[in-house]
Amino acid sequence: MEEGLLGKWIKHEGDQVKEGEPLCEIETEKATDELQAPASGTLLKIIFGEGSTIPVNSVIAVIGTPGEDISAIISSGVQEKTAPTPATVGLQKALVQEKTSDLGEVRISPSARRLARERGIDLSQIRGTGPGGRIVSEDVLNAVNKPQPVLTPQKSTLAGHRKVIADRLALSARTAVHVPITMEADMTAANKLKNEFQESGTKVSITDMIVRAAALALIEFPRANSMLLGEELKPMSEVGVGLAVGLDDDLLVPVIRNADTISLREIAKISKDLIERAKNHSLSAKEMTGGTFTVSNLGMFGDVILFAPIINPPETAILGIGRASPKPIAIEGAIAVRPMATFTLVFDHRVIDGVYATKFLQRIKELIQNPQALAD
Repeated sequence: MEEGLLGKWIKHEGDQVKEGEPLCEIETEKATDELQAPASGTLLKIIFGEGSTIPVNSVIAVIGTPGEDISAIISSGVQEKTAPTPATVGLQKALVQEKTSDLGEVRISPSARRLARERGIDLSQIRGTGPGGRIVSEDVLNAVNKPQPVLTPQKSTLAGHRKVIADRLALSARTAVHVPITMEADMTAANKLKNEFQESGTKVSITDMIVRAAALALIEFPRANSMLLGEELKPMSEVGVGLAVGLDDDLLVPVIRNADTISLREIAKISKDLIERAKNHSLSAKEMTGGTFTVSNLGMFGDVILFAPIINPPETAILGIGRASPKPIAIEGAIAVRPMATFTLVFDHRVIDGVYATKFLQRIKELIQNPQALAD
C-alpha cells in the first residue's frame, strides 16, 4: 500500500509533545493505529488535516522549538524520500480504501466496514459524512433501515485487502521454489496432554502445541528461521510464529512473538486472544508483523486430509495441518488404531534443501508425538 488515511489529530498545533506520545490516528486496511512522536518539543505545524489521503513517507507535521524557522521544511515539498528527521513526522502507515467495481475509491473506517459486512449493506450506496467523505459507523446504521436497491451483477475485481493478499501470494508463487514434504503424526499423546490441561482448568489446543513444537524446532534448525531478502539470506534472531486465521472473506496472520521462550500455557492464552480479535477485526498492525514462520491448521474442519499452503513471504517455510483420522498402524508388531494427522511442510528450496527440511519436520513430529517437553 502506498497511501495512508489520516483519521484524527490527537495533538494540535502549539501543543507540547513528548517522544513516543500519540500524535494522530492512521487507518490501515485491518486496524487503526496511533502514530507516535519521533521527538519531544512543540507541535509547530500540521501539514495535513483530518481525512487527508497522503503518500507513505510524506511529512505530515513538524516538531521543534517555538520561533524556529521551518519554512525550508514546508517549502521542500510534501513527500520526503528519505527517513523522517527528528524534526518531522512522517506518515508510515497505510490507507483504508476499497474499490467497488467502477464506482471509484470508498473511504471507510474499520468499525463501519464491520457493521456493513454484518448488516449486508452495500457500501456503494452510502454517502460518507466523516472527514473527507469517509464512511463512519453512523452512516452504516442510518442505511440499515433504508431499502437497498437491486444491483445489476457486475464483473468482480480484486480490491483492498483481498488484493494485498493476492499480490503477496502471487509474489510468493513467482519467486519462492515451493517444495512440500508430508508426514503423518500420531496424535494420541497430544490429545492426552490436551485433556490433562482441560481437567486442570486450562484450555490448550492442538494448534497451540504445534506452535510451541515449531518454535522449539526452529531454534534447532535456524536456517528454517531465516529470510531471503533480495540476494541476502538473513538469519532471524527471534522466533515469531504466525497463526493463519481464515475468515469468511479475509485472511489474517497474527504473530506469537518469542514463541520459543514462553510456556505452552502462555501460548494458549495469547493465541486465544489473537484469534478472537482477528475474528472481530480488532488486531493492530504490530500484532500482524514480526513473523518468521507460519502455521495453518485446517484439521478442525474434518474433511481436509492434506494441506500444502503457500509460503508467507519473505519467510522460508510454512506448516499446513490436515485432519486427525483414526488409522490402523503397526506398533511393536501389533496392529493398533491411532489418530493420525498429516503435517505438510512447504519450504523454499532456494534457502533450505530437502534433507534439512525433512529433519526439521521430523523434529516437529517428534515433539508432537512426545509432547511432555512442550508442557515443561
